[in-house]
Amino acid sequence: MRLDDAVALAPRKSRPRSDPRALREAFERRLGALAPPATENTLTQAVRYALLTPGKRLRPLLAILATRELGADEFDALDAGCALEMVHAASLVLDDLPAMDDAVSRRGQPATHVAFGEDAAVLAGITLLSRAYGLLATAAGLKPATRCSLVQILAQAVGADGLAGGQLRDLRPGDWADADRVADANHLKTGMLFVAAVEMAAVIAGADQNSTDRMRRFATHLGQAFQILDDLADGDLCGGTASCQCEDSGKATLLSLLGHNQAHHRLERHVSAALELLDPDGPLAALVEETFALPLKRLTPTAAPSC
Repeated sequence: MRLDDAVALAPRKSRPRSDPRALREAFERRLGALAPPATENTLTQAVRYALLTPGKRLRPLLAILATRELGADEFDALDAGCALEMVHAASLVLDDLPAMDDAVSRRGQPATHVAFGEDAAVLAGITLLSRAYGLLATAAGLKPATRCSLVQILAQAVGADGLAGGQLRDLRPGDWADADRVADANHLKTGMLFVAAVEMAAVIAGADQNSTDRMRRFATHLGQAFQILDDLADGDLCGGTASCQCEDSGKATLLSLLGHNQAHHRLERHVSAALELLDPDGPLAALVEETFALPLKRLTPTAAPSC
């Protein structure tokens, strides 16, 4: 059973339209139910640690709210949202490894490889990825053809033309580090999972091609905006000092290539373009505004220098 009994057993037409807070709570309950049980097994502990640490949950909320915006029952996307969060958690575990970004902390606590060892971290990432695909293949309430399409969408987003390819570009920029190519790498390593979220929603909702394309354009702008916001926040945190040890120190980012002012203006343009593709009174527009309003105000073009 995917939700509380009363909601899960109710006919679809009689289910209430949940507000964002209720959807978040339903998502967290479902994610907790899907996590492996707490045991003394190191791998199980590492998986739970990586998956259940509180976060923004932006990718699953995108899938859930986009499903609602496209006219379908948002609860039908709950398992798709959990699969997206599993992939995102796996990507963070792997991204933090010494062979990657060599980060010692994540979301205010030790990175998974610091807490459990590199061996357990790698295996936790693999476990989370395999669990995500398995979940989509058995998602309750969806037709077999829909499940198959969801697995295909996620596989495309994770592979060489998605997260994996973007991560390698980020680690080995070579001589391609100009703004356009960095934006392309950002789309692969960040935007592709956002696009996957809305594509899953479109498949679940049975959306037409025009609506699906509109959602893809929205998610592409959102992914670019989110990555620039992350770069700006990282630069603001490190303060641009000579001893900067922030996550993107030494990397080619839009912040390092364009400077704070131009990066901020590009962020604003992507957020505006994303909002123009949405119902202004719909749940997705509210999520975008919630995500970007305060950071845009805080990280003004005259704020802290880049890293």
